[in-house]
Amino acid sequence: MAPPPGTLYLVATPIGNLEDITQRALRVLAEVDLIACEDTRHTRVLLDRYQIKTQTISYHEHNEQPRAAELCAMIESGASVAIVSDAGTPSINDPGYRVVRAAVERGLRVVPVPGAAAFVTALVASGLPTDEFYFGGFLPARMSARRSRFAEVRALGATLIFYEAPHRIAHSLADARAVLGEREAAVARELTKLHEEIVRGRLGELAARFDTEQAARGEMVLIIDRTPIEDQAANGGGVEASVAKRVADLENEGLDPRAALKRAARELGHSRDEAYRRLVAERGMLKD
Repeated sequence: MAPPPGTLYLVATPIGNLEDITQRALRVLAEVDLIACEDTRHTRVLLDRYQIKTQTISYHEHNEQPRAAELCAMIESGASVAIVSDAGTPSINDPGYRVVRAAVERGLRVVPVPGAAAFVTALVASGLPTDEFYFGGFLPARMSARRSRFAEVRALGATLIFYEAPHRIAHSLADARAVLGEREAAVARELTKLHEEIVRGRLGELAARFDTEQAARGEMVLIIDRTPIEDQAANGGGVEASVAKRVADLENEGLDPRAALKRAARELGHSRDEAYRRLVAERGMLKD
């Protein structure tokens, strides 16, 4: 049975493993008149896997506005159209919002076909509370903006979830610790794929790990517990962690003074210059 005419379908697709798609999604993709894809070549791999011959058209961030009007006009004329992103649920940090908004404004039928979403998949496997959560999308690339974002959500009584690129994950973990305080966290990458990995630990520990892991690949999901850890050892016996103590610990582990300072700065969320000033000040206080 063909889908009702004049309908926009939002079809969730796998985030990695091509088996993670519902029978309903496959049926809809096979029956609609047109599939609007973030990347037609990427979606064609999925369609070929399931022998779906439906015509495709591009729908991405660079042509989203004009294409939304075009697609809505087709739906108004009686066509059934499916929107898919490269992975997961359309419009969740992917194109889709504009066409849905335009369809709603025109009174067109919008039907969600649910499935995978990377941030939900990561959250449920993180071991952190799932009863309340805040999804903040991609973190800003600049440190100042990133820290401002963390400051905005510091008091939320919910598990915090963000997307991040692999080359910035260590910096983001360090910034999170500096602004939010030491908290339990998890980093999930390559979800549902062959090299799936979910790393759990404290923000400082994870920052140190990813600072030295140059080969990390794949879009990452960062999940952070809602409350700081009440741990005097993590807080240096006061409100802020001690640079001098962390440097001393790292030197005892075998790092030279320069490398120890650099790593301590990263873990504690300071610039190298700021960490050096704190180190000098703290050692001066100890001598007094």
